[in-house]
Amino acid sequence: MSPFDAAIIAPSTRQVRKLEQGRARSMIDPFGRSIDYLRVSVTDRCDLRCVYCMAEHMVFLPKRDVLSLEELDRVASTFVALGVRKLRLTGGEPLVRKGFITLVERLSRHLATGALEELTLTTNGTRLAEFAADLFRHGVRRINVSLDTLDAERFKRITRGGDLSRVLSGIEAAQAAGLKVKINTVALAQDNRADLPAMAAWAHARDLALTLIETMPMGEVDEDRTDQFVSLSQLREDMAAVWTLDPLDMATGGPARYYRVKETGGLLGMITPLSHNFCEACNRVRLTCTGTLHTCLGQDDATDLRAVMRDHPDDDAPLIAAIRAGIGVKPKGHDFRIGRGDGPAVARHMSTTGG
Repeated sequence: MSPFDAAIIAPSTRQVRKLEQGRARSMIDPFGRSIDYLRVSVTDRCDLRCVYCMAEHMVFLPKRDVLSLEELDRVASTFVALGVRKLRLTGGEPLVRKGFITLVERLSRHLATGALEELTLTTNGTRLAEFAADLFRHGVRRINVSLDTLDAERFKRITRGGDLSRVLSGIEAAQAAGLKVKINTVALAQDNRADLPAMAAWAHARDLALTLIETMPMGEVDEDRTDQFVSLSQLREDMAAVWTLDPLDMATGGPARYYRVKETGGLLGMITPLSHNFCEACNRVRLTCTGTLHTCLGQDDATDLRAVMRDHPDDDAPLIAAIRAGIGVKPKGHDFRIGRGDGPAVARHMSTTGG
C-alpha cells in the first residue's frame, strides 16, 4: 500500500489539525470578496481537441512539471482548511488522469467531515460510462458535461475527431448512477447558434440543465474566434422568440445567470464573460495542474505553489502564506475583448487553467 493509499484510510494529525484550525481563517481578497470556490486542473491532457479550446497539435507538459496526486491532495486540502467550501476538478479532461478516482476518494474525506460542502467535476463525458458509479460512490453528486452539438458530424469536426455516441452514453450512465448533470455549451455563431433552442429542448426533456457560454479569447488555437463569437444577449433574444424565459434569483457558486423555461420547466443558464462582466461577485480561484494559482480567469496573475510545496514538503506554513499572498493581489476583474486582429487575452489555454 502506498503512502497515498494509506492516507485515505488514516488522515494525518497535521491534516486534521489544519482543517480544525483553518476554518476560522477565511480568504478575503482586496475587494472584500470571500474566496470559497476552487477549481483544480488535474491534467492538461484531453482526448478531444475542441477548436475553440486548444490547438490541433498540442504540446503537453512533461510529467515532472505536473503535480502528483499527493501534491494535488495536499494543496486542495490546504485551500479547504483556509475556507474553500466548493471544489471542482477539471482538466484538460480529468478522467484521463491516471489514478484520478483515487484522488476523488481522498478528497471526499472533507465531505465526510463537513469541511467541504461540494466536490464536483467538469468533463467532456467520453469516459463517464466507465467512472460515473465511482464518482457517486465517493461523494460527487453533480457534474458538468461539455457538449456543443447533438449532430454527430458537427461534433466530430468541432472536437477534431470525437465520438458523440460515447458522450451521450456517458451522460446516461451518470444519470443512472445518481449524478445530477448540467450541460455546458459554448455558443458558436457558425457551428451551433441555430441549433441551441433544440438543444435546450433535448436537455430539458432528459432533466438536464443547460448553460450557454460565450467563447473566450484564451490561448492560440489555430483559428480566428472572431467569426464564431455571438453575444448571449443575442442568444437570449433567440431563445425568447421561441420560449418564455423567467429570470431566477439563483446562485450555484458560479457566474451563470439562470432562467426557467416556462414551456419545458427546465433551467437555462448563461455565462457572459465578454458581453456582461460578472466579476463583482467573483468568489473563485483556479489552480493549474502545475501548481500555479490564477486568481482571475482573464488576467496573467500567477503564484507558483508547486515550488513552495516541493521546497517545504513537511511544513504547510509557507504554502498557506503563498496562497494568502496570491489571494491578496487578486484583480478586480478581467477585460476580455474579441475582435478581428485581437490576440488572446491571456496566453494560457483554457485546458490548462482549470475550466
